[in-house]
Amino acid sequence: MAIIPVYEPYLGGNISLYVNECLTTGWISSRGAFISRFEKAFAEYVGAPQATSVANGTVALHLALDALGIGIGDEVIVPSFTYIASVNTILQTGATPIYVDSLEDTLQVDPQAIRNAITPRTRAVMAVHLYGHPCDMDAISTLCRDHDLLLVEDCAEGFGTRWKGQHVGTFGDVATFSFFGNKTITTGEGGMVLARSADVMDKCRRLKSQGVSPTREYWHDILAYNYRMTNIQAAIGLAQIEIADSLLARKKAIAQSYKQALAGLPLRTHDPVGPVDHSFWMCSILVDDHVQRDPLRKHLAECQIETRPFFPPAHLMPHCRANVTLPAAESISTRGINLPSYPGLTSEQSERICGSITSFFRQNLI
Repeated sequence: MAIIPVYEPYLGGNISLYVNECLTTGWISSRGAFISRFEKAFAEYVGAPQATSVANGTVALHLALDALGIGIGDEVIVPSFTYIASVNTILQTGATPIYVDSLEDTLQVDPQAIRNAITPRTRAVMAVHLYGHPCDMDAISTLCRDHDLLLVEDCAEGFGTRWKGQHVGTFGDVATFSFFGNKTITTGEGGMVLARSADVMDKCRRLKSQGVSPTREYWHDILAYNYRMTNIQAAIGLAQIEIADSLLARKKAIAQSYKQALAGLPLRTHDPVGPVDHSFWMCSILVDDHVQRDPLRKHLAECQIETRPFFPPAHLMPHCRANVTLPAAESISTRGINLPSYPGLTSEQSERICGSITSFFRQNLI
């Protein structure tokens, strides 16, 4: 029986054509026409004025935080239920992550918890759009505006995700995206940074390229990084943007098939809540009883079906532990499973996955 992976990239469209153009012209590094073409196409797709590409989603976050001037003495409010890169990049600037809880229904950060965590040292709020569902951007944007806080959007998992018709990443002072191999559109590794301010965007572009002077060759007057994307990556990204609508439509159809087939079992699917477009980067389920999560994953593995557990809360990690109790984050993380979610998943594979989940609960409820 063939293994069904939790994810695999869809590499159709013009990828081979564009990559071969890079190879035949020799533009394979961080210069070349595809860089600007991809940045322009991405900005147009999400509705941003401009964008700058980077090597991966984690450095995108670090670059954005650095460009905003976040550093030692600052507090950044962040959900504990997130991928660790959200927290690591805050720590890398010298700032302090202040963990807050999430909402059970959407899995996103709780705006009331953000409000309660604001102190005189709070400099920014990081809204992380997890698994393809948006945060409540009305509430969070209002909080940041009322308290004069910077808003950072971590959209690593939010390509194609919208709040009231507006694409995530266009609400904040800065926003970042990831194009890792398991993302809806991928460049293998890669990321993108958006910024509301033209000055912040200019700083991002300088910082990502060793801080080189725009007027003097090989003159570097600020501490900076090499966070650039290659032309080959950008070529792949441009081809992915061209077929993005079909990829998103396919993922929504897969999510709907899971919802229908798993109805009535002691679990729930991660459905859209409110005026949102859920992009279903990952199709997720939460079992009612956390005790059944790991046995269910073991059962699926024995059926040659790969899954992923939800992220453990960051406040429980050894290097960034905090003495707080966040009941929703702790509960969600122990009950969640990411199911195979890639656009090429066939109906036969989906039926096999849902049949295996159903058989597990039938065996364990007798």
